[in-house]
Amino acid sequence: MTNSGEPNEGLVTVTGTGPGSFVQRIRAGAHELTADEPQPTGTDTGASPYDLLLAALGSCTSMTLQMYADRKKWPLEKVSVSLRHDRIHATDCANCETEAGMVSQITRVIRLEGPLDEEQRTRLLQIADRCPVHRTLSGEIDIQTEMDAAKPH
Repeated sequence: MTNSGEPNEGLVTVTGTGPGSFVQRIRAGAHELTADEPQPTGTDTGASPYDLLLAALGSCTSMTLQMYADRKKWPLEKVSVSLRHDRIHATDCANCETEAGMVSQITRVIRLEGPLDEEQRTRLLQIADRCPVHRTLSGEIDIQTEMDAAKPH
């Protein structure tokens, strides 16, 4: 938040609701969401953290494809993206550099609606890998963690 009380664009704040609860209130700009763990761990009052991660990738993919098709004036009417997160053995992953242990695998299925030709469909599938969230997830990520200097209440 800025000093004026306006949402700070690009800042996401996640706050737990209290002891013994996994419910999280998420503020992203002017938007509010709820996250939680499924039962029996949590109370299932919101999407799980992995659901939110997949939602970010799916929505970015869909927006990227629609933007590209609009720019090319292609007859893309609708994009649907279904995603699943799994943990697989590294030895079962043909595209992974890691050879031991488990790796995360996201399966993304894209459905394109509209009278697109095969060349356009193929190109859109290639463009899907260029969505910013996909590039972030598949690139090297450096997460900086700091302690808030403010004293707790």
